[in-house]
Amino acid sequence: MTMMRILTLCLTFTGLVLTGFAAPVSAQNLFSPAVKVNEQAVTHYEVQQRARFMTLLRAPGNAQEQALKALIDERLQSAAASAAGIKPSEEEVQAGMEEFAARANLTAEQFIKALAGGGVAGETFRDFVKSGLAWRNLVRARFAPRVQVTEDEIDRAIAQSTGKGGLRVLLSEIILPANTPQATATSQKRAEKISQTTSLSVFSANARRYSASASARQGGRLQWMPLSNLPAPIRGQILGLSPGQVTAPISITNGIVLFQLRAIEETDVTAPADISLEYAQYFIAGGHSDAAMKEAARVKAKVDNCDDLYGINKDKPEELLLVDTLPISQVPQDIALELAKLDPGEVSTRLTRSNGQTLVFLMMCGRTPELGEDVSRETIRQQLVNQRLESYANGYLSELKADATIVYP
Repeated sequence: MTMMRILTLCLTFTGLVLTGFAAPVSAQNLFSPAVKVNEQAVTHYEVQQRARFMTLLRAPGNAQEQALKALIDERLQSAAASAAGIKPSEEEVQAGMEEFAARANLTAEQFIKALAGGGVAGETFRDFVKSGLAWRNLVRARFAPRVQVTEDEIDRAIAQSTGKGGLRVLLSEIILPANTPQATATSQKRAEKISQTTSLSVFSANARRYSASASARQGGRLQWMPLSNLPAPIRGQILGLSPGQVTAPISITNGIVLFQLRAIEETDVTAPADISLEYAQYFIAGGHSDAAMKEAARVKAKVDNCDDLYGINKDKPEELLLVDTLPISQVPQDIALELAKLDPGEVSTRLTRSNGQTLVFLMMCGRTPELGEDVSRETIRQQLVNQRLESYANGYLSELKADATIVYP
């Protein structure tokens, strides 16, 4: 979790509970380096303090690991801000502390006292806020001139707001190969036959035998997903099905897809339709060869989100990495169907390009939900600006990490 993300958390403090810490470092080692970032030390004491702080904020994940990661990021961010001559004033830092504390309905002084009860020094809170302010100011100075939001983009963000409850569906899938004329002809005949079945077991057996999707091992069964994840034409087909029925064959690049509806239910909370999908494609030579799949596995192990791919592609041709944000209606259907099954940060390696010679490492970056009609255009504009600034910031941080020397003593 980046500091910019933590700074935007809405906190509800009904009590401060300190739990789940790793075994403490001995007193004599507290101020020894836990890591050096470009020769700047991050001490065990700082990691311990930040871990306690993050636990009190109920930040997700392992507190010790997340604290170390956050402090490494901050060293890089602060050094970049300092190099650009950006240093928050004491007045800015105090205002930032008051703003953060206000989210817990406390003053900064009250917040610091509450932290002290959990073993967190006030200086830890101050450093946290100061680093976040420096990075935010640097990002705005460096990237704000590049951010342009058009009226059409605002219109798309407002469009199609219904404010109604949503639907989620439980589907099974079969993806048949159609990458040669012979394979296409065979798959078309097979798809027509499968589309007539209403048996879950028969569809599942066909998925295990014929499907080219990773879900074949589970008989084609997918997890529950919001209906809005799927492209509109496919949503229309699925809404016309009863459980057990199968869609008509759906043609995609190098394939034919069939979906069987297993269940559908209405959700209690609003499930807004997606206006746009942000996704990354990282192209790896070799298609589905062992070498290409091994490289894909290596990349997957190194990335947590789309911004990490900028570091992977550093010093390589820019065209190997494409990051797009498009209305779902404009996303290629084979990509849209893969993205429908993914949460942000998840990856698919099913697709290829260049007649199967290039593997597509496809990562879901995020979904932009529709916005209510009562939201002002200026509010929407600012939200879009902030989203793009954060994207630039994450990409820049990835570059700083790629160039950094990080040593664990």
